[in-house]
Amino acid sequence: MSLLTIKDAATGAELLRASDPAEIAAALAPINVRFERWEVAPLPEGASAEAVLEAYRSQLDTFMAGHAAGTADVIRLTADHPQKEALRAKFLSEHIHTEDEIRFFHEGAGNFIMHVDGKVYDAHCTRGDLISVPANTQHWFDAGTEPHVTALRIFTDTTGWTPHYSGTDMADRFPAVTG
Repeated sequence: MSLLTIKDAATGAELLRASDPAEIAAALAPINVRFERWEVAPLPEGASAEAVLEAYRSQLDTFMAGHAAGTADVIRLTADHPQKEALRAKFLSEHIHTEDEIRFFHEGAGNFIMHVDGKVYDAHCTRGDLISVPANTQHWFDAGTEPHVTALRIFTDTTGWTPHYSGTDMADRFPAVTG
Protein backbone atom coordinates (compact mmCIF):
# COMPACT_ATOMS: atom_id res chain seq x y z
CA MET A 1 0.00 0.00 0.00
CA SER A 2 1.27 3.45 -0.92
CA LEU A 3 1.76 5.73 2.06
CA LEU A 4 2.76 9.36 2.55
CA THR A 5 3.92 10.58 5.93
CA ILE A 6 4.76 14.25 6.42
CA LYS A 7 6.71 15.36 9.49
CA ASP A 8 8.00 18.65 10.82
CA ALA A 9 11.76 18.59 10.14
CA ALA A 10 12.61 20.42 13.37
CA THR A 11 10.45 18.52 15.83
CA GLY A 12 9.65 15.24 14.07
CA ALA A 13 5.95 15.76 14.77
CA GLU A 14 3.72 13.93 12.33
CA LEU A 15 1.65 16.38 10.27
CA LEU A 16 -0.07 14.00 7.84
CA ARG A 17 -0.40 10.29 7.11
CA ALA A 18 -2.25 9.36 3.93
CA SER A 19 -2.71 6.14 1.95
CA ASP A 20 -5.28 7.28 -0.61
CA PRO A 21 -3.46 7.92 -3.93
CA ALA A 22 -5.46 11.07 -4.65
CA GLU A 23 -4.69 12.45 -1.18
CA ILE A 24 -0.99 11.59 -1.61
CA ALA A 25 -0.89 13.36 -4.99
CA ALA A 26 -2.65 16.43 -3.56
CA ALA A 27 -0.28 16.63 -0.57
CA LEU A 28 2.81 16.37 -2.81
CA ALA A 29 1.60 18.80 -5.49
CA PRO A 30 2.50 21.98 -3.52
CA ILE A 31 6.17 20.91 -3.54
CA ASN A 32 5.93 20.05 -7.26
CA VAL A 33 6.30 16.30 -6.72
CA ARG A 34 4.18 14.33 -9.15
CA PHE A 35 2.54 11.16 -7.84
CA GLU A 36 0.20 8.95 -9.82
CA ARG A 37 -0.86 5.36 -10.25
CA TRP A 38 -0.33 3.37 -13.47
CA GLU A 39 -1.88 0.05 -14.29
CA VAL A 40 0.70 -2.69 -13.70
CA ALA A 41 1.59 -4.82 -16.72
CA PRO A 42 0.83 -8.54 -16.34
CA LEU A 43 4.39 -9.85 -16.45
CA PRO A 44 5.89 -12.79 -14.58
CA GLU A 45 7.91 -12.00 -11.44
CA GLY A 46 11.47 -11.10 -12.42
CA ALA A 47 10.68 -10.41 -16.08
CA SER A 48 13.63 -9.13 -18.11
CA ALA A 49 14.36 -5.41 -18.33
CA GLU A 50 13.48 -5.52 -22.03
CA ALA A 51 10.10 -7.12 -21.31
CA VAL A 52 9.33 -4.52 -18.61
CA LEU A 53 10.22 -1.63 -20.92
CA GLU A 54 8.17 -3.08 -23.76
CA ALA A 55 5.16 -3.68 -21.51
CA TYR A 56 5.05 0.02 -20.58
CA ARG A 57 6.15 1.42 -23.97
CA SER A 58 2.84 3.18 -24.69
CA GLN A 59 2.69 4.87 -21.26
CA LEU A 60 6.41 5.71 -21.41
CA ASP A 61 6.16 7.28 -24.86
CA THR A 62 3.23 9.44 -23.76
CA PHE A 63 4.90 10.43 -20.49
CA MET A 64 8.29 11.14 -22.08
CA ALA A 65 6.77 13.24 -24.87
CA GLY A 66 5.07 15.44 -22.29
CA HIS A 67 8.16 15.86 -20.10
CA ALA A 68 11.07 16.29 -22.51
CA ALA A 69 12.46 12.99 -21.27
CA GLY A 70 14.70 11.14 -23.67
CA THR A 71 15.42 7.70 -22.24
CA ALA A 72 14.15 5.06 -19.87
CA ASP A 73 15.70 1.98 -18.36
CA VAL A 74 14.94 -0.61 -15.70
CA ILE A 75 16.70 -0.99 -12.37
CA ARG A 76 16.25 -4.10 -10.25
CA LEU A 77 17.50 -4.44 -6.69
CA THR A 78 16.87 -7.60 -4.71
CA ALA A 79 17.98 -8.95 -1.34
CA ASP A 80 20.51 -11.25 -3.02
CA HIS A 81 22.22 -8.46 -5.00
CA PRO A 82 25.95 -8.62 -4.17
CA GLN A 83 26.23 -4.81 -3.84
CA LYS A 84 22.94 -4.12 -2.04
CA GLU A 85 24.61 -2.52 1.00
CA ALA A 86 26.79 -0.22 -1.12
CA LEU A 87 23.85 0.77 -3.32
CA ARG A 88 21.66 1.46 -0.30
CA ALA A 89 24.36 3.59 1.30
CA LYS A 90 24.80 5.60 -1.92
CA PHE A 91 21.17 6.71 -1.98
CA LEU A 92 20.49 6.83 1.77
CA SER A 93 22.26 10.16 2.27
CA GLU A 94 20.44 13.39 1.51
CA HIS A 95 21.25 14.63 -1.99
CA ILE A 96 19.92 16.44 -5.05
CA HIS A 97 20.02 15.78 -8.78
CA THR A 98 20.16 18.43 -11.51
CA GLU A 99 17.22 16.85 -13.30
CA ASP A 100 13.93 15.37 -12.16
CA GLU A 101 14.17 11.89 -10.66
CA ILE A 102 11.29 9.88 -12.12
CA ARG A 103 10.53 6.32 -11.08
CA PHE A 104 7.71 3.91 -11.80
CA PHE A 105 7.49 0.89 -9.49
CA HIS A 106 6.74 -2.27 -11.48
CA GLU A 107 7.57 -4.64 -8.59
CA GLY A 108 8.32 -4.16 -4.93
CA ALA A 109 8.56 -0.92 -2.98
CA GLY A 110 10.84 1.85 -1.79
CA ASN A 111 10.72 5.20 -0.03
CA PHE A 112 11.50 8.58 -1.55
CA ILE A 113 12.00 10.94 1.35
CA MET A 114 12.11 14.64 0.53
CA HIS A 115 13.23 17.52 2.75
CA VAL A 116 11.44 20.68 1.63
CA ASP A 117 10.54 23.92 3.42
CA GLY A 118 11.04 22.58 6.95
CA LYS A 119 9.11 19.37 6.34
CA VAL A 120 10.06 15.77 5.58
CA TYR A 121 7.81 14.01 3.06
CA ASP A 122 8.21 10.22 3.15
CA ALA A 123 6.53 8.67 0.11
CA HIS A 124 6.42 4.88 0.44
CA CYS A 125 5.94 3.88 -3.20
CA THR A 126 4.67 0.44 -4.14
CA ARG A 127 3.83 -1.53 -7.27
CA GLY A 128 2.00 0.76 -9.70
CA ASP A 129 3.23 4.08 -8.28
CA LEU A 130 4.96 6.74 -10.37
CA ILE A 131 6.79 9.53 -8.57
CA SER A 132 8.69 12.47 -10.02
CA VAL A 133 10.95 14.37 -7.63
CA PRO A 134 11.88 17.76 -9.11
CA ALA A 135 15.48 18.69 -9.85
CA ASN A 136 17.36 20.25 -6.92
CA THR A 137 14.98 18.80 -4.31
CA GLN A 138 16.80 17.52 -1.24
CA HIS A 139 15.89 13.85 -0.87
CA TRP A 140 17.08 10.31 -0.25
CA PHE A 141 15.86 6.86 -1.22
CA ASP A 142 15.55 3.70 0.85
CA ALA A 143 14.54 0.27 -0.42
CA GLY A 144 15.32 -1.26 2.98
CA THR A 145 17.84 -3.81 4.19
CA GLU A 146 16.18 -6.60 2.17
CA PRO A 147 15.29 -4.73 -1.02
CA HIS A 148 12.83 -5.96 -3.61
CA VAL A 149 12.22 -3.39 -6.32
CA THR A 150 12.01 -3.30 -10.09
CA ALA A 151 11.50 0.24 -11.35
CA LEU A 152 11.51 2.16 -14.59
CA ARG A 153 13.86 5.14 -14.49
CA ILE A 154 13.00 7.98 -16.85
CA PHE A 155 15.69 10.49 -17.82
CA THR A 156 16.03 13.73 -19.74
CA ASP A 157 19.82 13.48 -19.54
CA THR A 158 21.44 10.68 -17.54
CA THR A 159 24.30 12.97 -16.46
CA GLY A 160 21.74 14.94 -14.42
CA TRP A 161 21.17 11.88 -12.27
CA THR A 162 24.54 12.17 -10.49
CA PRO A 163 23.85 12.72 -6.77
CA HIS A 164 25.15 15.90 -5.13
CA TYR A 165 25.22 15.25 -1.38
CA SER A 166 24.12 17.85 1.19
CA GLY A 167 26.28 16.51 4.02
CA THR A 168 23.40 16.67 6.53
CA ASP A 169 22.22 13.96 8.92
CA MET A 170 18.57 14.25 7.80
CA ALA A 171 18.38 10.64 6.55
CA ASP A 172 19.63 9.42 9.93
CA ARG A 173 17.11 11.60 11.80
CA PHE A 174 14.18 10.52 9.62
CA PRO A 175 14.34 6.82 8.74
CA ALA A 176 11.88 5.56 6.14
CA VAL A 177 8.31 4.76 7.20
CA THR A 178 7.12 1.56 5.52
CA GLY A 179 3.59 1.11 6.75
